[in-house]
Amino acid sequence: MSAAAKVFTRDDLARVLEDVRSSGRTIVFTCGVFDLLHVGHVRYLEFARALGDLLVVGVNSDDSVRRLGKGENRPLVAAQERAEVVAALASVDYVFIFDELRPDVSIRALRPNVHVKDAAYEGAELPEAAAVADVGGTIVFAPRVEGRSTTEMVERMSAKKS
Repeated sequence: MSAAAKVFTRDDLARVLEDVRSSGRTIVFTCGVFDLLHVGHVRYLEFARALGDLLVVGVNSDDSVRRLGKGENRPLVAAQERAEVVAALASVDYVFIFDELRPDVSIRALRPNVHVKDAAYEGAELPEAAAVADVGGTIVFAPRVEGRSTTEMVERMSAKKS
């Protein structure tokens, strides 16, 4: 299957996941910007995939990345391309692009069994925790790969230019 064939709209993906759910398979969900794919992303997504039978990844839209305040020139890569690159990873089964800042609407639409967050959020009150609870899911924190983030990569590249 091509990477592009693994990218759906959220509504279409919700319909696909109904069949998955009825078969008793465990659906794992995570989301993020995934602007410049790096080893931290790969390890995070592999960790998430190991928690269930399939992994669904939400990719922030270009507008939501700007609203998240990731940086003046972010995103560096358009959402459709970011989604396709994430979909190309073996650990990822389905990808969709979402526009909200928090994934509450997506969690309620897709109803995953497990929602994965970066360990950096552990101990914090997660805004989407209520949505996860509403669909009967659990939250799992993935180990953080220190020193690996797109923001840090962009800063290093900018410093080298100066």
